[in-house]
Formats: sequence, C-alpha cells, structure tokens
Amino acid sequence: MVMMTIRALTEDDPRWLAVAARDAAQDGAFVYAVRTTGIYCRPSCPARRAKPENVSFFAGPADAERAGFRPCRRCAPEAEGARRKAAALVARACRTLEAAADEPPDLAALARASGLSASRFHRLFRSVVGMTPKAYADALRAARLREALGGGEASVTQAIYQAGFGSSGRFYEAADRLLGMTPSQYRAGGEGAGIRYAVAKCSLGLVLAAQSARGVCAILLGDATDQLVAELRRRFPSADVTEAGDAFAAAMGRIVSLVEQPSAGLDLPLDIRGTAFQQRVWAALAAIPPGETVSYAELARRMGAPKAVRAVAGACAANALAVAIPCHRVVRSDGGLSGYRWGPGRKRALLERERG
Repeated sequence: MVMMTIRALTEDDPRWLAVAARDAAQDGAFVYAVRTTGIYCRPSCPARRAKPENVSFFAGPADAERAGFRPCRRCAPEAEGARRKAAALVARACRTLEAAADEPPDLAALARASGLSASRFHRLFRSVVGMTPKAYADALRAARLREALGGGEASVTQAIYQAGFGSSGRFYEAADRLLGMTPSQYRAGGEGAGIRYAVAKCSLGLVLAAQSARGVCAILLGDATDQLVAELRRRFPSADVTEAGDAFAAAMGRIVSLVEQPSAGLDLPLDIRGTAFQQRVWAALAAIPPGETVSYAELARRMGAPKAVRAVAGACAANALAVAIPCHRVVRSDGGLSGYRWGPGRKRALLERERG
C-alpha cells in the first residue's frame, strides 16, 4: 500500500511527466534520482526509465549528492551548469564577431575578452559552435557577401569590401571556400557550376543525392523523382545540373546506407552552404548523439541563444542534407515529431532506427 502511494504521488508530480517525456527543456530545472541504483540524472537522460516508486526529485546536483546519490555517466547532470556558462561565453564571442564591420577580432583578442587562454578559448568555441572562431568569421563574411551579390546593386568589388575584406586579393584566395564558386557565378545563380545528381530507392521512398566539386551538396527525400529534381534546381537555378554517371554509384550507395542506418554517419565530404547562424545550428545538430532528441528550445539554449527558437527551427527547415545533418533529432517540447520537411513518418522511422 505504501509503495502504491509513493508511485501515485510521483506520477502526479509534473516533474515525472518531464522525465517520462525526456524533456530536454527541463534540464537544469531539477534532477531526479533512482534509489535502486544510487544515481541521479537530467530529465532528458536517455537511460531506461525508472519505476516511479523508486524516483526522488532534487532541485539540483548538489542536493542529490548531499543525499548520497552519484551523477549518471551517460547524461552527466553535474556538468549542465558548466555547459550553460560555456554556451553563454561563446555566444558573447559570436555577437562580437557578428558586430565586426571590417576585420574581425583575432583569436587572442576574443580569448582576452573571455578571460581564457587562447588555446582554451579555441577548444571551447569549437566544442560549442562546431567550427573555429576563424571559420565562423569567414561564414559571417560569406553571408554578407551572398547578400550583397544577391542584391545586384553593388559590383563584385564593392560587395567584397562590404563583406569586410581589406583587399580583393585576400578575398579571391578564399572565394571557393566561402562561396563554392566564383563571385560572378554566385551572382548568376550558380551559372557554370557543375552539379551532378542521382536518385535511388530506399526504405523511406526515394533519395536524391547531389554533388558539387566540393562535396555532397544535397540529400533530399521524397516520393517522386521529378519533384526531387525540381527542388534541386530551385536551389541552384542557373547551375549546370546533370544526372550523374556510374562514377557516382559508390557515393550513392553510401548515402542510401546512411538513410538505412543513420547512426553510422557519412564518410563523404560535404558542401555545406548557409549563413553563419545556420551553420551554428547545423553544427549543434551534428553534436546530438544518435538515438537522442532535443527540443528546438533546448537546441537554442545549447547554442547560447535561448530567444532564437524560431530562427533555430528555420535553420533546421533550411537544411538540404537530410540525415547527414540530423535535423530529425529535434522535436517539439512535448515530444511531437512535426516540423520535419520530409514528413513526420520519415522522422519517426529515422529515430526508431537510431534507437535500435
């Protein structure tokens, strides 16, 4: 009778609902401990769900440890506060880089402003953002350059200076890395840039994979070949889009295998094009372990941008590399699977495959 009462009290506690849903949005609000194992966890911990009658709730790790519990090695609840502080520090550095109209501050200046050594700041920035401070600054410049070139009002030279390059020579050294093509080709919608594609059957319908000179630039899921090809052409309206030959077969096989076993990853070079913010989101997506999910709100918090939930959702929707950039691992705060551009059924299937 006592055990049944304890179970009922736990199940009526709203914190239990968060644990049952593995709601990452509640991470940091409390921890829960399991008396039979002596371990405490974050609400989103992917470990097997404990029985309600064995669960106790605590305000934070310190309270749980004073009660004799030890942290879970899988979800590391004691590190949550440190992660949030690191995300906030890196977010400030990102805002500094975003505000730089001309030459961005170098690594030493960013590190001094953060109160860390250059090497420690570099490691921290890369672990949170998924790229180095220099790569992030380059992505910002590339985004400004795309905007200037796309507007059609500025000349290529003017666009280069507006993007913050001190000289055209320095820009042209990095043009292919930043745009994937020459500025003139970009202004013409990719005119002259070669993109080859192939379509194959998979258990989720059809998958289209496209490759530029730099790497795989699109992985699209759908049910009709003509619709997938039309979507690819919309993304590269003036590029030389052609069907790939037999030489692309091996790469296509790997991409189909990725769809069938998404936790395996893809060992092919990717041509990732997006704004600096989109690249931050996509890097954060890649850091989510296979089989786990986070909410859009939690992903924004991990990036140090808790108010940018809609922008995070927009970046997920803009992802053109299905599965390779795992936007299927982001769910609504209530655990719902809507919001996947290739359909909730495919999203559910991918998550089920990752969870085994």
